[in-house]
Amino acid sequence: SSGINAEWPLRPGADNVTSPLELVEQYSEKLAYMPYTFFIGDHCHMFPHLMKYEEVVEGLSNPLVTGKAEGRIITPIKDKTLNLFPYDTPPSVGKPTKWRCSIEDNPHSSLDQKPDHVPPADGQESPLHVRPYIMPPTLRSAYGLPENGIIYCNFNQLYKLDPGTLHCWCKILLRVPNSYIWLLKFPAIGESNVQAKAAEYGVLPGRIIFSNVAPKEEHVRRGRVADICLDTPLCNGHTTGMDILWSGTPMITMLGETLASRVAASQLTTLGCPELVATNYRQYEEIAVTLGNNPDELHAMKQKVRLARATSPLFNIAKFASDLQDLYRLIWDRHLVRHDHITDTTKRTLPANRLLCTEPLLRPVDPDDYMRIIQQHSAPSWRPY
Repeated sequence: SSGINAEWPLRPGADNVTSPLELVEQYSEKLAYMPYTFFIGDHCHMFPHLMKYEEVVEGLSNPLVTGKAEGRIITPIKDKTLNLFPYDTPPSVGKPTKWRCSIEDNPHSSLDQKPDHVPPADGQESPLHVRPYIMPPTLRSAYGLPENGIIYCNFNQLYKLDPGTLHCWCKILLRVPNSYIWLLKFPAIGESNVQAKAAEYGVLPGRIIFSNVAPKEEHVRRGRVADICLDTPLCNGHTTGMDILWSGTPMITMLGETLASRVAASQLTTLGCPELVATNYRQYEEIAVTLGNNPDELHAMKQKVRLARATSPLFNIAKFASDLQDLYRLIWDRHLVRHDHITDTTKRTLPANRLLCTEPLLRPVDPDDYMRIIQQHSAPSWRPY
């Protein structure tokens, strides 16, 4: 946090969804709301090729629901020369120009560029430097995923996955025929624990699929072959949430009572998809099941998310910087008059009846039982010399 002076500490990194006044007791500072979300990601400059090249073969038709086994090729952005925020291109990457980005568009690559060239994840080389840019197709088979069926995913570290959420995920799998959940071996030791617990909930082997952690560009790109991201409510995907939304995959989240459990809701609200925000596990499950069992609704939601990347404020870093500058000026002006929360800057939020969670994410635990569990699992298996 930062402050104008010692008498008026401020938290300008806040917004009405992550930090509503109903939860203000969690903060020692006064809140200063950004108009949209306080979270920001530079995906439009790091991975513009994922916007420009949208051809992905996906098994969007669930054969057990529709009776059809074929997938579809979705190309929501047909303009191959789309410029992303041309007024906001940093000098280091030059000005956006017309460039081709599919293998079909450019069968003959330049001598210094291999067909599978992918820019590094550290941002040192922008795809705008490479013309024409060629990106290999992203296929489910490359990750051991079934070509048909519904693929739910979550790419967070497994420590964010609590038993209640895993139980909810398993109920979703049991209600959506031919569906799977795609997770990361992050860490690898967690895979066996998750599989064992899922089996207790009645999920057959093979319905939860694990992959290795990937480099950043591949991590973002491969999210496109999933159908729906199931966020972890207790501690949301923050940067991971931005990654999956930039890939064009819808994300379902559930509001908690802490900032860490409300970031994804803020991202989705800013993106213009508040219908993907649940206030309890029942709503969370129903949204996931409805999309999983209705290919047309899922396809429409994917189109909405993919197009909103270029039209919403979520990935627009120039607007974020401008809004933050305006907020700092307002903080200075207000501190001369009164020391209070700055909330009238909000431009997009959730309805009042959907701003708070309606059930606790975790069940109350008796303190004595908690300490007994900690002591059982904290004894080292080794002894010092």
